[in-house]
Amino acid sequence: MEEEAKRRRREVGSRVLDKVGEVISAIKTAKHVDQVICSLHSLAVLLFPLDPSLISGSLDEGYREQVLNANIPSAEEREEWWQAFYRGAAFPTLARVLLFDVASNWLPCFPYSAKERVYDAFFVSGLSTEVVQILVPCLQPNGNDNLDVNAVQSNSERLLLLCFLENDGVVQMAREFGSAHQSSDFTSAQLKPVLSRVAQIVASIPDKARPKASTSLSSHFFFKHITLQLLDEVQERVKNLPKEAIFNESGSDVTMLFVGETFSRICRRGFSDVLLGEVIPQVLGDVQWCLSSCSDPATEEVFEANPRSQFWLRMMEAINDSYAVERMSEQLLHQLAIEQATNIEAYWTLWILFNRVIKNQPSVRSMFVYKFLLWKVFPICCLRWIIQFAVLECPPVANSLTKGCDAHVLLDTVQRLVAAWSKREFVQSAPVEQQAYVTAAIGLCMELMSKEELDKSKDVMHSILQGVSCRLESPTHLIRKMASNIALVFSKVIDPKNPLYLDDSCIDETIDWEFGLTKPEKRALPSSNENDEAKTLTISEPEKDLNYSRNNGIGRNNKGENKKASQFKLVDPDEIIDPATLNYGSASDRDEDDEACENSDSSSDSSLQPYDLTDDDTDLQKKFTQLVDVVGALRKSDDADGVERALDVAEKLVRASPDELTYVVGDLARTLVQVRCSDLAVEGEEESVEEKRQRALIALLVTCPFQSLDTLNKLLYSPNVDVSQRIMILDIMTEAAQELANAKSMKPKHQSTVLISTISENQPWFLPSSSGPPGAGAWKEVSETGTLLNYSNRYERELPPKPGQIRKGKTRRWSLRTPNMQENQLEWTQNKFPIYAAAFMLPAMQGFDKKRHGVDLLGRDFIVLGKLIYMLGTCMRCASMHPEASALAPPLLDMLRSREICHHKEVYVRKAVLFAASSILVSLHPSYVASAITEGNLEVSKGLEWIRLWALDIVESDVDKECYMMAMSCLQLHAEMALQASRAIETAETTFKAKNVGLPSILSKGTIRIPFSNVEY
Repeated sequence: MEEEAKRRRREVGSRVLDKVGEVISAIKTAKHVDQVICSLHSLAVLLFPLDPSLISGSLDEGYREQVLNANIPSAEEREEWWQAFYRGAAFPTLARVLLFDVASNWLPCFPYSAKERVYDAFFVSGLSTEVVQILVPCLQPNGNDNLDVNAVQSNSERLLLLCFLENDGVVQMAREFGSAHQSSDFTSAQLKPVLSRVAQIVASIPDKARPKASTSLSSHFFFKHITLQLLDEVQERVKNLPKEAIFNESGSDVTMLFVGETFSRICRRGFSDVLLGEVIPQVLGDVQWCLSSCSDPATEEVFEANPRSQFWLRMMEAINDSYAVERMSEQLLHQLAIEQATNIEAYWTLWILFNRVIKNQPSVRSMFVYKFLLWKVFPICCLRWIIQFAVLECPPVANSLTKGCDAHVLLDTVQRLVAAWSKREFVQSAPVEQQAYVTAAIGLCMELMSKEELDKSKDVMHSILQGVSCRLESPTHLIRKMASNIALVFSKVIDPKNPLYLDDSCIDETIDWEFGLTKPEKRALPSSNENDEAKTLTISEPEKDLNYSRNNGIGRNNKGENKKASQFKLVDPDEIIDPATLNYGSASDRDEDDEACENSDSSSDSSLQPYDLTDDDTDLQKKFTQLVDVVGALRKSDDADGVERALDVAEKLVRASPDELTYVVGDLARTLVQVRCSDLAVEGEEESVEEKRQRALIALLVTCPFQSLDTLNKLLYSPNVDVSQRIMILDIMTEAAQELANAKSMKPKHQSTVLISTISENQPWFLPSSSGPPGAGAWKEVSETGTLLNYSNRYERELPPKPGQIRKGKTRRWSLRTPNMQENQLEWTQNKFPIYAAAFMLPAMQGFDKKRHGVDLLGRDFIVLGKLIYMLGTCMRCASMHPEASALAPPLLDMLRSREICHHKEVYVRKAVLFAASSILVSLHPSYVASAITEGNLEVSKGLEWIRLWALDIVESDVDKECYMMAMSCLQLHAEMALQASRAIETAETTFKAKNVGLPSILSKGTIRIPFSNVEY
């Protein structure tokens, strides 16, 4: 029987090929469209159940008889021909003619009924797995002289829409693979490569379709439609099967493999969100139905008894692509967070999809307990779901984490996370969001552990202590808060009665594991046409993260701010000041106090009551009026009251600039740096004392810059000061530079006068000029009263009132000199810093890379290095657009270009370097850059090109978001500077050409590139 069946199939196959050959020949030699329709009908009637009368009406009479008289085979013969046609070489041969020749030459002439029944039928009613392999390559045909490419493409897109969206072609494929596996012709191993190839072809349809194709072939719509088709088909089959036969038949396994392979390809194309958008509502619906159907807490048996749950379990098993599983898992967690699923719903959703694969596939378990906890970043609610499902492995109770009976997975997870969290390289290189996420994972897991379990964990205690100490050294407040939270949880595990609070914010019962992190808002970079003030980088300055630097990160009080704001008051240099009045306020303050006391005495009889006189000795203490006495008091570390009184008066005495200041400036600066305010101040007042010390040092730097800087630069790298003192020195240098840059003074404006003038008016020379506002009267001589000896004459005239002016008199007087100096005769001078810029910057840049005793800026003391670079950048900004900036930019660029600095491991240092680089771009005048290139100064051109390339490298490779934003701002500043410099060069070139002067040949060696363009100057 088998031999007879094979012989029969061969005979039918040979007849089919002969018939296809006849049809192709008829199409090639056809002169009329009806000939093509008749030839295709002669073959279609052998394959499909056609009614000839439906197409005969659109044909001429001669061809109509041919169609009506065609022989119609039986159903069995039709099935034999259909199988031989689609499973052999006949269909691919005819399909090429239909898709290329007929579509280009004849198809537009086909009547609609004929096109539907004798052309489209070959694709719609055919074997979908073969049809898709023929149609998809035609979306991108190879053009030739006789081929209408647009017609071929549009026809192929039309047929794909017809087959896959209107006739559920993907469902037909799944059924065909199931039927093929049930037959003896194909084995599972033979079908798997075909499954993979067909799924890949289906997923590539949106990419190969033309941009102007129908929106139904767009990726989002197409993948959504075929996802719904497959889900509905497989779920329908599950419903129709008895409970004991679910997925036991072999065809269902192959069908599910095709579904899994198609879903994998969709995820590979980057549309896992579209896939999960259809899957999650159905899974959540099944979970909610199961939870509502049982009165007691749901168990695994309840979900295993549900056939739909079995479908989801088998579906995830059919997805063999680990990347697709990972993308689906990530998208699932994010979508559940958006849907605001409860902890119980999220747990059972994860269980339905991943319970079986997480047990059978080690890669999936590693993905959940390693990659999702250590390298990915999810919302905190998703983190709780991952820990509950993959680590604790038991359903939650209410909305809190619930610990299961088996704790070995929890211990292993904590040990693995802590081992990575405690490494210094992780603190230096990992983004802050990732560090916060891993910290939260460790904290949530440790909250469920006991002291005994912690003791069993290998090296966990040591790693926790190492990680906490490493983070407490960080300049970023958020990272130090992570250490505080972990230390608090750790202390609660060791001794619940004595929690360790390293941060005042950790006083609540529940710890905020989100650390206040929110999704960043989209911020547009500054536009290129903003003014200079708006061009200043809106970036977080490195000093803002350094909480324990100046003032311990706490803002000054209002009194301190008022004092700082009042330091720019104009001071008459000829005014005589009594230093004794500078101690404790002005005389007016004392007068107000005395008046207040008198009012108090007169209004109440309580002043007549006796009081204790033991504290009157404080009024007899010596008041400092000399800087020498202040230095002496500061050196007496055992006299806390004397030190505090000396700090109270130090700033005012220094700003009074007495003659002795020049001789004591070095000793005073050294003593102020070395005094220990924290040891001398009363508890709770350390901030106030430290503020006074720093304001005195700033006043010293502003009043005597050169002498003070000589001392402070020596102390900066001295082994006799600690890190906090070095940071303080750099902070006060930064503030002093800004104060000098914003200093204002008033001086008479120089007015040029003409010594010899000509009188063009017809009036005596001794009369005032007749020029004036419209409506002014004539000059009249005024007779003076008193002495008869007048050496000058006075004249007056009437002037019209100004708009809005209230007239107070009838005349205005004119004389050779006004009694008061007018406002327009005064001018402001500002920015005294440029002349001191070199003294601020050059000594501080020397020897930064040398490792001395107690000084290691490139290693341990990276905070000091970041502060130093930030101070240098601030100095460049303070000297902006001055010649000093042009002279100091090259040495600063050499410092920043050193690999130890620009590629430093610490984010804090890299942010400082970006700030300094942007400061250089802001401070250099474009005309200087243009002239430097014109004159052959390649040092400037190379330095600016390095800034551009380095900023691009930061944008592409740096993991820190803040560094990315700062680098983008730096690139924009570089583009603006390059544009302005190029315009200056073009202007110079135009001027030289007008004067017939050639530009230097060295100009061609200087290059300015504008980022994100191909323009070079």
